[in-house]
Amino acid sequence: MGMREEILNFGQEFAWGPKIANGPIKEFNKFLVAGMGGSNLAAGILRIRKPELDIFTHRDYGLPPISDEILKASLVIASSYSGNTEEEIDAYETAGAKGLSRIAVTAGGKLLALAKRDGVPYIQIPDTRIQPRVALGYSVKAFMKAMGDEGGLAEIAVLADTLDPGAREEEGKALAARLAGRVPVIYASSKNHIIAYNWKIKFNETGKIPAFWNVFPELNHNEMTGFDVAEATRELSKNFYFIFLRDPSDHPKILKRMDVLRKLYGDRGLPVEIIELSGQTIFYTVFRSFVLADWTAYYIALQNGADPDRVPMVEEFKKQIAKSE
Repeated sequence: MGMREEILNFGQEFAWGPKIANGPIKEFNKFLVAGMGGSNLAAGILRIRKPELDIFTHRDYGLPPISDEILKASLVIASSYSGNTEEEIDAYETAGAKGLSRIAVTAGGKLLALAKRDGVPYIQIPDTRIQPRVALGYSVKAFMKAMGDEGGLAEIAVLADTLDPGAREEEGKALAARLAGRVPVIYASSKNHIIAYNWKIKFNETGKIPAFWNVFPELNHNEMTGFDVAEATRELSKNFYFIFLRDPSDHPKILKRMDVLRKLYGDRGLPVEIIELSGQTIFYTVFRSFVLADWTAYYIALQNGADPDRVPMVEEFKKQIAKSE
């Protein structure tokens, strides 16, 4: 299945019903998610829906430097779509050595084999051979199942019928044309940082171009001054294209900051695109935005003659790492 088909079929991920094997697991109200890249994004999405959710994300080997008391009160979710991500296997084994409660979320690979061997609870994501960045529907549902959020599972399942990925294809194609030869910089509120980060990942992995992201209000205290165009830096600044992810529910002062910065950038000849985050539910809003990012990145890849599906540099990097050990 190619990337275009993966995007078109994305909505059907929400029809999947996750199940816990080697369960049941006891109820937790603290969670530690160990995952890299697309395998960790679900945690941030769940915090948009429930900002009070006590969830810590870890993107490294081992476990984060937090107290044993907190670790023992948390469910460690080892998340790796392939099941072979070495950082997550290390986190899984470190948690086991400490006697922590854990659950694996994976489509297969070594992580699944370890969970089966150890009798550890696991949720097996359908192994459809798609890229992790396009398997986000599966990941979010798996995380909610691990957390015991049955209400959230019922809420998000509706997207199987309401989310129409094909509806934004032309919009994404047009945005890709405007981005030709430019480096995207995606801005959002702090609340929506994971959406901006996801857009950046899509541009990197699918589009095969550099992309960057930041959040309001922090960027108003530092990053924007790097684009206060002077004659000596004009050639640098003209390479960037700014995408503001505007959420009507953001704090009014954040919305005002977006408006003011848009004008300041425009006065300096810097292109700014406003993408409205809108929809009848939080989940619909988030995933509708991701679909637009998918299409935009897909058509950027095609414009540049790149493969939108595979990530050869990542594979080359992994081979070089394995050689050096």
